Amino acid sequence: MKNKNLMSLVQNSQLDPLSTNRSGPCVNLNPEFITGFTDGEGSFIIRVIKSSAYRLGWSIQPIFQIELHKKDENILKLVQNYFGVGSVYSSGTRFSQAYKVTSVKDLVSVIKHFDKYPLISFKLADYLLFKEVVNMIQLKEHLTVEGLEKIVAIKASINRGLTSELKAAFPNTVPVNRPLVENKIIRDPNWVAGFTSAEGCFLVNVFRSSAHKLGSRVQLRFQLTQHTRDEVLMRSLIEYFGCGNVYIRERAVDFIVQKYSDLDSKIIPFFKKYSIIGVKALDFKDFCIIAELIKQNKHLTESGLDQILKIKEGLNTNRL
Repeated sequence: MKNKNLMSLVQNSQLDPLSTNRSGPCVNLNPEFITGFTDGEGSFIIRVIKSSAYRLGWSIQPIFQIELHKKDENILKLVQNYFGVGSVYSSGTRFSQAYKVTSVKDLVSVIKHFDKYPLISFKLADYLLFKEVVNMIQLKEHLTVEGLEKIVAIKASINRGLTSELKAAFPNTVPVNRPLVENKIIRDPNWVAGFTSAEGCFLVNVFRSSAHKLGSRVQLRFQLTQHTRDEVLMRSLIEYFGCGNVYIRERAVDFIVQKYSDLDSKIIPFFKKYSIIGVKALDFKDFCIIAELIKQNKHLTESGLDQILKIKEGLNTNRL
């Protein structure tokens, strides 16, 4: 343990079950957890910026970044501790923080991780193109006209593509083909824990219902959401958990489990074994309390329903 602050992070984030060291408290997140979390929240960015300091007039800056709400700054510090490089910054808004690795030398550590523990979402294509640019910079190919133009063509195929400024400066750019991401399988439960810590939601809905004595019905829902380009990956969760359904809406795909017996026998036991971290861990804890109240039929009593409503008030975006 490096210091008391990191010990505090572990205690607050309930990290011991995710550690690769089961002999005692440790700040080392499971590597598959890191990959799952990055599949959810990570970004591989290539910046091409005008700069008189370079002969060609452009500088190339590769960035690995994870940006979260400031409530989850602790997660960013734990990721930073895992990689041993990079910094945690205010991302320019009052509500968010970002972990960034910008040094090419430091990015080598990041690349080693993702080569050993590959991403399985379509973000893998961004990573492979990003890695190619980092390799080009190491070989100083970015200092040649041909290298610069190739990097711009690669950037055109990553994330949102080229800015209007870059399109004007490099009008003949033809985006490179994105690497083919074949249907990837979920190979480790820690990936699921990391992905859920990034993208998961534990929701409690209370509906009006004339069929219930108190006039209200309580429904629990576990949900994971991704861009529709990862529909195959999201559908694989149905087989992985043995429950749930997938729903498509515009450019998003949702994996949803709302049958109580599936939540009670499959989803809740899974995440008790493979821990979520950050603020979502608190949501999961409250979700479990409500699930237990339902199991005991306390949601059918006024006092039990009131208790559920009070817990619901502090869930998800309402949590301070």
